[in-house]
Amino acid sequence: MQGYLTFRKEYDRVARQLDGDLVGKWPSKAQFYRWTSGDLLGLPYADHCRVLEKMFPGWTAQQLFAPHEGDGESLVTPPHRNTNTAPAPRPVQLPQQARLADITAAYATRTEFLHNVTPRTLFDGAKQISMVGLSLNMLCQQYSDKSLLDAIEEGTVIRALFLDPNGTYSAAREREEGLPEGHLSTLTRLNIEALGRLGSKVSPSAKGSLAIRVYDEPIRYNITIVDEFKCVVQPYLPDARGVESPTLVIEKDETMPGLYTTFTQVFESMWDRAREVA
Repeated sequence: MQGYLTFRKEYDRVARQLDGDLVGKWPSKAQFYRWTSGDLLGLPYADHCRVLEKMFPGWTAQQLFAPHEGDGESLVTPPHRNTNTAPAPRPVQLPQQARLADITAAYATRTEFLHNVTPRTLFDGAKQISMVGLSLNMLCQQYSDKSLLDAIEEGTVIRALFLDPNGTYSAAREREEGLPEGHLSTLTRLNIEALGRLGSKVSPSAKGSLAIRVYDEPIRYNITIVDEFKCVVQPYLPDARGVESPTLVIEKDETMPGLYTTFTQVFESMWDRAREVA
């Protein structure tokens, strides 16, 4: 049952034996792969645990999600249960939405994120890219001009929102990071100019697909939204470079309230207040 469709069929078969209301309540595809990859924090909902324990007789849900030590043969037979001792109390589990919302991955630093998710993985084939941050290096420095130009010509719409290199808060961030005056503003200015030159090369039919704006506000997040589905969020930490920021990967989930809506609203609000670059 490593395959999602096979798992769903077996889940429904067993759920029907327990409670007809549980049929069709299998986990989402993303959640299923978090289960099988060991990325789940704690245990699933109680109803999921009921079905799983029926699917795998002799195993508790806690045993099914525990790290496995030993060879594959020991996975065939349920673990031995010592009936002479009382079972260990199950820790209180928060609901899945409360623990994870629509976060699908979390990385300790931006460097770790980029090691696992490259700009090509994120941007190739995208039809909409919206970004706000400081210098937007992931788009301007780590994704090739040719790939970006090809994407625009093929219909990709890009909105790039930079921290104003001439503004108050760019200088404030330089002081906060202990950088020489003009260090960040120069890099941001170069990225804006490079993106602007790229925009001047697009064909007449693609004009308007690339929009560049600047904002002069306290810098809080680097937000990247791709195709109105995936959102990458990196907070700016005090006294720390951007590459040291923790990074969240969020995927829109219509079945639960989550962080995707929160951060897309942050972007749209900032975009509306921002100033266009001539």
